[in-house]
Amino acid sequence: MKKKHLLHRTIIIVVVTLVGLYLVIGPRRRPTLQDFTWSGIKATMKSNIHLGLDLQGGSHLVMRVKTDEYLKRLTDEANVAAQNAAKDAGLEIKEGKAETTGNRYRVVLEAADASKVSQIKEAIEKKVELGDTSVWGYSASGAQLSWTMASSAQNRLSEEATQQALTIIDRRINALGVTEPTLQRHGAQSAHQILLQVPGVSDPERVKDVLKGESPLELVHVVGPPSPSPFTTYPTKEAAIQSLGGSIPANREVLPYHERTDTAADSDQANQQKISYVVVELPAIITGDQVRTAHAGQSQGGGINDFEINFSLKKGGAEKFGAWTGANINEYMGVVLNGEVRSIAFIKSQIFESGQITGRFSQSQAEDLALTLRSGALPAPIEYLEERTVGPSLGSDSIRAGVRASLYGLAFVVFFMLIYYRGSGVNAVVALALNMILMLAGLIVFGATLTLPGIAGIILTIGMAVDSNVLIFERIREEIRAGKTIPSAVDQGFSRAFITIIDTHVTTIISSLFLFVFGTGPIRGFAVTLVIGLLVNLFSAVYVSKTIFIWLLTRKEKVESLSI
Repeated sequence: MKKKHLLHRTIIIVVVTLVGLYLVIGPRRRPTLQDFTWSGIKATMKSNIHLGLDLQGGSHLVMRVKTDEYLKRLTDEANVAAQNAAKDAGLEIKEGKAETTGNRYRVVLEAADASKVSQIKEAIEKKVELGDTSVWGYSASGAQLSWTMASSAQNRLSEEATQQALTIIDRRINALGVTEPTLQRHGAQSAHQILLQVPGVSDPERVKDVLKGESPLELVHVVGPPSPSPFTTYPTKEAAIQSLGGSIPANREVLPYHERTDTAADSDQANQQKISYVVVELPAIITGDQVRTAHAGQSQGGGINDFEINFSLKKGGAEKFGAWTGANINEYMGVVLNGEVRSIAFIKSQIFESGQITGRFSQSQAEDLALTLRSGALPAPIEYLEERTVGPSLGSDSIRAGVRASLYGLAFVVFFMLIYYRGSGVNAVVALALNMILMLAGLIVFGATLTLPGIAGIILTIGMAVDSNVLIFERIREEIRAGKTIPSAVDQGFSRAFITIIDTHVTTIISSLFLFVFGTGPIRGFAVTLVIGLLVNLFSAVYVSKTIFIWLLTRKEKVESLSI
């Protein structure tokens, strides 16, 4: 029975070891013999293990979203739109201005005829966002009308602009093809600052150029037969141009469309996309600055895996969109971002201020499309508060010093374990080597970025791995001194030390989770490597180490002594 139990444990250890070893040194493609030479292994490990900015070098940028200019622009636009709305209603405005000094954002209009103030208010709030009482507070005095942005609305709009900028920057920085960039909020929430670290890109100006680019969002008419016929796509851009007679007219444009696979489940297949081309009509129906909000929700009439996108428009866009959708029932409409059609849906009914984009969307697809609708061009300008380049020489020095420290620490620990615990020290060394392999494999599986603090976490994990073995070995020694047989001493040693090991590991993991949640980039890197190392250690120091002892004890019928 023991031999059968030992065989099961051995198979598990061998499989886990081989999988972990391949994750570390195996290529992410069909391997060749060259991949398993020393140079091939180094190249593969460099590709598999993502290095952070402090090790690889790159660009470090701290930027501030100029939310004050964003609120000023909203106020200026509201002022112009209000005067136009009054003019369209045949009501005369003597004077109009936008006050944007300090933290005060206010639209002030003076009516030519004080008796028509209420009519002017009604005409303006019917077409302009000034009617939104969650943002603007209205007051009147004589012939003067004024709308003042509430402080709570200023805070909310500023926060939304910062989050939207964060999303758009994330989209744009991916165009650089950077592995594991760090993008997160920086400083106090009220500072509206963003930290961007781009490993491997040593030219901050290149990064800034990418962030400058405009990415307008547009809702456009997709040319083709109406529903229930499917919308028209073409396999190539040339085929789409040929459908237009060989040249593109001024009121048409050919755009790529990333066609989703026909699945509602959140799976890898759902993320597979086929590129085709569609013909769209110019100009756009409305642009992204007319979208107030958009969010994903479960379809009312669909299955539990079917989602839709609910969106609402600003009043100026709602009027234009309502006129177009009313005249184009069953026609297809496309969502365009960055020159690509992200989604196509047909118009079921006339849509004014709010509507739904339905289809067999999975949850992730619906959330991505809602995010696309909310995103678009940067809502506010950004200014750079800090920028610096970390050279690759610093990264090389850091890697060299960290690796050297790890190797010296590992060598000293191995030497100590072999001298002090003799034969059982070999057991600890095997478990320690496996711990290192599986820890690197864990970093790769979770897509973690290895930083200099992360290397410190690895070194600390080496110490804790040895500490676990020391606890077990000392407990076994105590049981042997108490007169227990060798098999009984080993079994009791592992059983009684296990509770202590669990306690120390769980408390350290909880502390590391707090570091990860509340810490910044480097501290989070330390926490990630430490947690992965501790979880791996429970397998290597306890399960693997005990399996080795079981193997030693099953080699003889009766074991009289143990080298420990």
